[in-house]
Amino acid sequence: MNTSESPLAGTARSGKPIGVGIIGLGAHGSWAERSHLPALRAVPGYELRALSASSRQSAERSGQQHGVARAFGTAAELVACDEVDLVVVAVKVPYHRELVRTALDAGKSVLCEWPLGNGLAEAEDMARRARSRAVPTVVGLQARSHPALAYARDLVADGYVGEVLSTTVVGSGGAWGATVGPSDHYVLDAANGATLLTIPFSHTLDGLAFVLGEPEELRIQQVSRRTSAVDTESGQSVPMTAADQVVALGRLPGGAVATFHYRGGMTRGTNFRWEINGTEGDLVLTAPVGHPQLSPLTLEGGRGRSTGLSPMAVPESYVRVPHLDPRADASAYAVAHAYQQFLVDLCEGTSYVPDFAHGAARHRSIESAVTAG
Repeated sequence: MNTSESPLAGTARSGKPIGVGIIGLGAHGSWAERSHLPALRAVPGYELRALSASSRQSAERSGQQHGVARAFGTAAELVACDEVDLVVVAVKVPYHRELVRTALDAGKSVLCEWPLGNGLAEAEDMARRARSRAVPTVVGLQARSHPALAYARDLVADGYVGEVLSTTVVGSGGAWGATVGPSDHYVLDAANGATLLTIPFSHTLDGLAFVLGEPEELRIQQVSRRTSAVDTESGQSVPMTAADQVVALGRLPGGAVATFHYRGGMTRGTNFRWEINGTEGDLVLTAPVGHPQLSPLTLEGGRGRSTGLSPMAVPESYVRVPHLDPRADASAYAVAHAYQQFLVDLCEGTSYVPDFAHGAARHRSIESAVTAG
């Protein structure tokens, strides 16, 4: 939809802050606490006005800790709050559709974390419902909002590497390895939709598509080399039905080859390396773990007669949220840039931040590639 025609866009253009309510902002180490909370505080134009948690007691504790006045025990209460313009759904994947529906049915705009749904059918249902409600939406594929990826995209477009010949991604998922934390068991169950394929691989695929174009003829294979993990607290074995190896092959627009290998856990070697190789040069992005959407990214390049790589600083013009540090605030950095770009989209009628339709299309590209493989 044209976001500039929505009431939310009117609020943004008026200079009034957009009131945000977060579903899933806990008091102790939640993803929303590590990412959305600092992101919203760093981007002028938003005001965190409400939160909800699993119970009124936990919501009140979280509200007191984070200084949020309106703390609700249910999502229904939060979306009914007149002070909330944008609802952020930051809970486990199996609860996304129900909560998104609740917000959309109340006429609220929604930012939902990725994966959008637990599978393609749920994602398409949410995209259809958002379209019928004619409200702006955002899906949390924030890697493409990272300044380092925006700079890499422009370097490629400007011919830094010449004609792209191939691109290769190797990444470690962190989770889905030999051990699992007590609160992370749910990612080991493939039925929950939060897997090596749907989280780090898919975030990276979306970022790569932003920089180099959507891969064509994509084929994805999942392999289970581990079938269990050891709980770090109890020492007990926990079953793992999610694959711990993901391998993919595709072709970029123009014919270049794209390859991916994601593995569970961490390695003593390379945990994230993305090479873009061309006729005139090379670009390499690295990170300490294979989640470019939440990790500090290092960009290096070399071209012409150079035989090695040199660090490439991201120009200040790409940094739209200067109050956050790309390393110290890595979990919030790309999220904040997505929030900032969403404000621009609302004011100018653009659509650079991925919405629910984009999220459903990303689900479709992945599921069709796995089926075809």
